[in-house]
Amino acid sequence: MKSFQEAVTARRTIYKLGRNIPVLQSQIMAAVERMVKDTPSAFNMQSARVVVTMLDHHENVWDITKSALKRIVPANKFAATEAKIDGFSAAYGTILFFESSNMIRAMQEQFPEYKDNFPTWAMQANGMLQFAVWTALEDLGLGVNLQHYNPLIDEDIRKIFDLDDSWDLVAQMVFGEKLEDPPAPPKVPTGTRVKTFREIY
Repeated sequence: MKSFQEAVTARRTIYKLGRNIPVLQSQIMAAVERMVKDTPSAFNMQSARVVVTMLDHHENVWDITKSALKRIVPANKFAATEAKIDGFSAAYGTILFFESSNMIRAMQEQFPEYKDNFPTWAMQANGMLQFAVWTALEDLGLGVNLQHYNPLIDEDIRKIFDLDDSWDLVAQMVFGEKLEDPPAPPKVPTGTRVKTFREIY
C-alpha cells in the first residue's frame, strides 16, 4: 500500500474505466465505510450519507442520468452526451454522496447562533469525505472520476434506491478498472499559493 501522501499524489481523474477490477467488492465497501466513519465534520455533525452502487445498480444510475439529459439536451447534440454517459456506465460502480437536510436542520435548531454556517460546514465535510474515499479507492488500484448531475437526477435516484426525501444528492463518484494512465495535470507553483510565517532555527 502507498503512504497517504503517495496515494494523494497518485490520485487522478480517469475517465476510461472498465470492470476487471483488481479488488473484491468487500474491500471497496470496507474502505468506504471506514472513510465515512473517520472523516471529520464540524460539531461532529455526520450529515453525509453514501450509497454504493455496483454493476447493474450502477448502470441504473446512468440510465436515469441519460433519460434526464435526453429531456433537456437538443437532439442534434445528444450523441456526444450519450457517449459520455455510456462511458460512465461502462465502469464498475458509482458512489453517490448525499447530505441529510434533516441532520443539518437539527444542528441549526440545536445551535441557532451558528445557523447560517451549518450548510457550508456540511458541504466542506462532504468534500473531505469525497476526497478521502477517492484516495482510498486509488490506494486499492481503482480509477475514479467525479461527476455532478444533481439536482437533475435527485428525485429519480431517491425513488429507485428508496431513499428518504431529506437525502440531497451532492456528487457521483464513478470507479472501476483503470484503462488509461493520464499525465499529471499542470499545477500552479505552490509558492504562489502557500505563505509561511515561522521562526528559522
